[in-house]
Amino acid sequence: MKYFSERIPATFVYAGVDLEANGLFAGTRGRQIAGRFGVIETVSFPRTEEWTSLVSTLEQALCLQHHRPSTLEGLAHYLHERTGGMIGSLSHLIRGAAIDVILDGTEKITRKTLEGVKLDRAAQTRKTKTAS
Repeated sequence: MKYFSERIPATFVYAGVDLEANGLFAGTRGRQIAGRFGVIETVSFPRTEEWTSLVSTLEQALCLQHHRPSTLEGLAHYLHERTGGMIGSLSHLIRGAAIDVILDGTEKITRKTLEGVKLDRAAQTRKTKTAS
């Protein structure tokens, strides 16, 4: 990383989880890297019109025979609460529900269907922390 950043006139974007806690910036080389890069921390998506629009966009991509348009859009508040506003968790939840309804033949997602989908580990951890 250091070699490329010194020799190539380009902008590099590196992404990861808990980079600082996992030693990227530790030691002599880590301090050198830290001196050349900025960290931009991400946060969960706020529950705004943009969230509802995101849910709507994901819903429009579904190709389910009996799914009613705007069902998920109407559940945007629930989906935000369930996923903590994390886009990856939202995608995982909707994709899991879609697979379930294709397999059971109903081909429509409801709140009950969504409640039956286990969330990813990160979303489960966030939910446990906010409930405490």
